[in-house]
Amino acid sequence: MTSESTSPPVVPPLHSPKSPVWPTFPFHREGSRVWERGGIASRDLPSPLPTKRTRTYSATARASAGPVFKGVCKQFSRSQGHGFITPENGSEDIFVHVSDIEGEYVPVEGDEVTYKMCPIPPKNQKFQAVEVVLTQLAPHTPHETWSGQVVGS
Repeated sequence: MTSESTSPPVVPPLHSPKSPVWPTFPFHREGSRVWERGGIASRDLPSPLPTKRTRTYSATARASAGPVFKGVCKQFSRSQGHGFITPENGSEDIFVHVSDIEGEYVPVEGDEVTYKMCPIPPKNQKFQAVEVVLTQLAPHTPHETWSGQVVGS
């Protein structure tokens, strides 16, 4: 009879990590200012402005029942998704969100528009333009459709 001695496999000893392991949370603490350190970009933070999707039914109904105003597009950034309208009566500029623009063209500076107004929560002291319709395109200015096609020159 031959006896073969079997030795157990060699297992390296366990070492504790050099730095302690801290639990990670799916959210950041309130007031942590993590976006200032580069952890979260400011564009990832939720917007406090109501869009067409997040506006309440009652706010939409009040805006739809309101009067129609005229103005001129002062500035609009498609990449940022918002812009401003200068009212015809010369009052303070009105904010406009991309979701509230109706029609096939991206507004550019000088376009004449019609719009209705809706208060911006939580204090409802400022207003934003809703149901924005381009009535007259700015002359001698190229316009882009939402699909990306450039029209005019």
